Amino acid sequence: MPLINKPGSTPRSASSPSSSRSSLSVLRRALTVFFALDGFVFAGWVVRIPAIKEQTQASASDLGLALLGVSAGAVVTMTLTGRLCRRYGSRPVTVAGALLLALGVTLPPLTHSALALGLVLLVFGAAYGGINVAMNSAAVDVVAALGRPVMPTFHAAFSLGGMVGAGLGGVVAGYLSPTWHLLLLGVVTLLVTLATAPVLLRQPMPAPVRPEPAEGASAAPLAGRARTLVAVFGLIAFCTAYGEGALADWGALHLQEDLAARPGVAAAGYAVFALAMTVGRLSGTALLERVGRTATLVGGGIVAGVGMLFGALAPSLWVALLGFAVTGLGLANLFPVAIERAGALTGPSGVAAASTLGYGGMLLGPPAIGFMAEWGSLPLALVSVAVLAGVAAFVGWGARGAARA
Repeated sequence: MPLINKPGSTPRSASSPSSSRSSLSVLRRALTVFFALDGFVFAGWVVRIPAIKEQTQASASDLGLALLGVSAGAVVTMTLTGRLCRRYGSRPVTVAGALLLALGVTLPPLTHSALALGLVLLVFGAAYGGINVAMNSAAVDVVAALGRPVMPTFHAAFSLGGMVGAGLGGVVAGYLSPTWHLLLLGVVTLLVTLATAPVLLRQPMPAPVRPEPAEGASAAPLAGRARTLVAVFGLIAFCTAYGEGALADWGALHLQEDLAARPGVAAAGYAVFALAMTVGRLSGTALLERVGRTATLVGGGIVAGVGMLFGALAPSLWVALLGFAVTGLGLANLFPVAIERAGALTGPSGVAAASTLGYGGMLLGPPAIGFMAEWGSLPLALVSVAVLAGVAAFVGWGARGAARA
């Protein structure tokens, strides 16, 4: 089993150490562009969903079914992308995913029915799922070669791209139709991909150190343990993404209906959460180097759980907003660490499995909150985010010894 992503490991390469460091620096920057581009495109699509709903004359339920096309396309492609990365390499598959994303984002405004929208969203979802697995697999390789836990910085780029995409999309929504907006988004994606792909593909990747197998060790038990640990880290990703999805869809409604916030202030709830998550990810590498992965997982889960209890149950609007910010800081590095660990254990297939579980959490979160809110109340339903953050902390602590092995 390769000991990639382990601090202190020394990359091997036929080139000199200085040229290897330079190559890795260039690779890291190029890959960061793809993470930011992915967040930028997805956010640009999300802000135009209301206009697409009006164009297709879809009811709320019909739109919900159509949006499942994104989920279905992503989940199916995520499992396939792990195999493609093993066969062709994660970097070429990242470029292919970005090209498909450039096409997929232009298709929704061309539809005029919920059925057609659902079908084209299969393409968009396939591209989105594929590039996420591929670029995370490539990031795992970069982390392994660097010997530093820099995975959170890639996800910070995704968050920043999403914030810029949502902000810019909100501005241009008053001036451009969805067709022109998403067409321009596709053109930008294509141009950025064509400009960055040669850099990503041509740079050599120094190999991580691979330890000698222990005397008498059997490959089968090690492989079985690795698969179990991938499921464990996938569960952590699930718990994290559940919280992200729940706050994205229900946070503003909670602030507006339960705490009497004005619409503008309520909309700022998710922005506060997303900004805190971005700040947490930008400082994630320093945190991981200082306290390690286990402490980051456990501490992050506990902080997120406490923050969400305040966010869900506080009687004051400003205390709830503070709780959203604390939740974002706590959750910030759980998903990147979980994906990195899964990739370290079994490569692209581990990234694919953990990403699929994580994406499942983002899909399950919003409807689960809705059902629980009907049975009880929205604040109590949002407490489930705190519960799952605590589960992530507990699982992270329980897996500490096995992960080191």
